[in-house]
Amino acid sequence: MSTNFPVSENVSRMHASSTLKAAQTARMLREQGHDVIDLSVGEPDFDTPEFIKQYAWEGLQKGLTKYTATAGMKPLTDAVVEFYAERFGAEFSAAEVAASCGGKQGLFNAACALLNPGDDVLIPKPYWVTFPEIVTFCRANSVFIDTESTEFILTAEQVRNAITERTKLLIVNSPSNPSGRVIPADEMRRIIETCVERGIYVLTDECYLFFAYPPGEVFTSATLPKDIRQFVCVAGSFSKTFAMTGWRIGYTIANEEWTRAMTKLQSHSASHPTSFVQYACARALQDADASMAAVGSMLAEYERRRDWLIPQLNAIRGFKCAMPEGAFYAFVDVREMLGDEFTTSADVADKMLNGGQIVATDGEPFGADGFIRISYATSMQNLENAIERFRNLFGTRSMSA
Repeated sequence: MSTNFPVSENVSRMHASSTLKAAQTARMLREQGHDVIDLSVGEPDFDTPEFIKQYAWEGLQKGLTKYTATAGMKPLTDAVVEFYAERFGAEFSAAEVAASCGGKQGLFNAACALLNPGDDVLIPKPYWVTFPEIVTFCRANSVFIDTESTEFILTAEQVRNAITERTKLLIVNSPSNPSGRVIPADEMRRIIETCVERGIYVLTDECYLFFAYPPGEVFTSATLPKDIRQFVCVAGSFSKTFAMTGWRIGYTIANEEWTRAMTKLQSHSASHPTSFVQYACARALQDADASMAAVGSMLAEYERRRDWLIPQLNAIRGFKCAMPEGAFYAFVDVREMLGDEFTTSADVADKMLNGGQIVATDGEPFGADGFIRISYATSMQNLENAIERFRNLFGTRSMSA
């Protein structure tokens, strides 16, 4: 029986996450006994490092099962400060750090604490699917910046040309989901300086911070001078870095006033991340040698998969894919395939699913119809099997192509 539930306007204007929907499709088909290859999910296929699990157990044994401060327990905020100081030479205080239930909540807190209805928010295309939905929830306006002319790498000039009289915020993600592109450090500085000159704030999603392949450069905006950083909120996450997606913990680094506003908001929503998980993350950051060794091992495997996968994808008829410098996604241009059989990239994704039992994510929710996002955060066996199915579905390019 229909209840005609009166969904709020804020929520009804939003779209459900297409990436989570694709992952759910893969789970459902697998439960039905289908031989599905899931290339949709942005989740490391590695297990959380054993020493981090042990730290969580240690936290439980210490009785860390109670409420903590909304912004996170002091050992964690202090550990973030110390880790960034030692690793990057960044200088900020624990009062500028707030723990959140995953990087996604950190992004949501930051935007909701800043934006008013009618504000303009600059978002480079292609974008992570959640960025415009957060803006929509805040009743602000997404102003998209097309970056195809610069091969999906945002530039300061593009930002400057997109600024409006009502621009309040720029949201930028590097290394990028979905494209895997990395904005060079010097260009990122220019981008942020361009915004600061106009009094515009910048929200940098750095959840793939450590997943940049040489010669790609790891860069965090937390290292910027304080007068510039006053306009910046860094959203970090343990989810990708340490393969802790299900642990749901992230953090933000922002000026004290912005941090207090985010903490106030979180005090009425999630309260704080799980206490013993905070402890485990604090200990992991303090044990930097073990943590960076674990990250380095994962990064090396992602790079091996990338180096094998991209040439294989480019050998498929109708596929075109640039070499990503970071994250763990291949963003495949399938516009050559559009015509009689396929009208949109969603049709291509449907063909992959129905014809090859491969779940991939259509580019349209990322602001890039004509592209398909493929995650290589899966085993080499899955990638090899997927390439074989792609060959059977679409064929391969001729040697002269």
